[in-house]
Amino acid sequence: MTVDSIQTIREALLAQADEAYKAFQASLMPTVNPDTVMGVRTPILRRMAKSLYGTEGGEKFLGDLPHAYFEENQLHAFLIESISDFGAAVTAVDGFLPCVDNWATCDQLSPKAFRGSFSELLPHIRRWMADPAPYTCRFGLGMLMRYGLREDFDPAFLEEAAASTVVEREHYYVRMMVAWFFATALTFQFDETLPYVTGGRLPVWVHNKTIQKACESYRIDQEKKALLRSLRVSGKTDSISLSE
Repeated sequence: MTVDSIQTIREALLAQADEAYKAFQASLMPTVNPDTVMGVRTPILRRMAKSLYGTEGGEKFLGDLPHAYFEENQLHAFLIESISDFGAAVTAVDGFLPCVDNWATCDQLSPKAFRGSFSELLPHIRRWMADPAPYTCRFGLGMLMRYGLREDFDPAFLEEAAASTVVEREHYYVRMMVAWFFATALTFQFDETLPYVTGGRLPVWVHNKTIQKACESYRIDQEKKALLRSLRVSGKTDSISLSE
């Protein structure tokens, strides 16, 4: 793609807009103003990012924050994914995270420079998890889930994800990520993670959602799923906010 202005990129995105897909996308993101959703499909955005990366237009776009549209944020995330230098990727992520306002962009931001660099990444993960902005915290948790629950696993990561500064946040998309984190931890590190469920270490809503998501995993056997189901907490659960 040859571009000479930010407006050219926006026009190219709008040319790919699909009204039916816009309605579908907006329905999945209740925290996002539907008027800021164009309805451009992810494969198209990824192709645009690939053609823009390394160009003058792409660099202009990365420097033009905040963006006005959801798809512009998605395109920005996919451009960051292409950055191969670790330090440059961290800098780009730090500049972009304050502008992330939804779970989809947060979860699809996954720089390739982070792969194989967990020891360098971990201090940044901890910094992001401690950030008061909900989607920055969610991003940090997502990176810890992606890279810290297999060969680089440390039981301390479970304690960090269960810390009150994270798990007690009154934000739906942070708590959902905590539940996703612990469900994934049960998948790969069952014995070390189970005490967080049996010991009531998580808020009731997160506790039950963790069990639900773990029981949906094909990697957890039926015997373990039966045990997890027996640990569900019934009755009134703690409330959480779906707002920003």
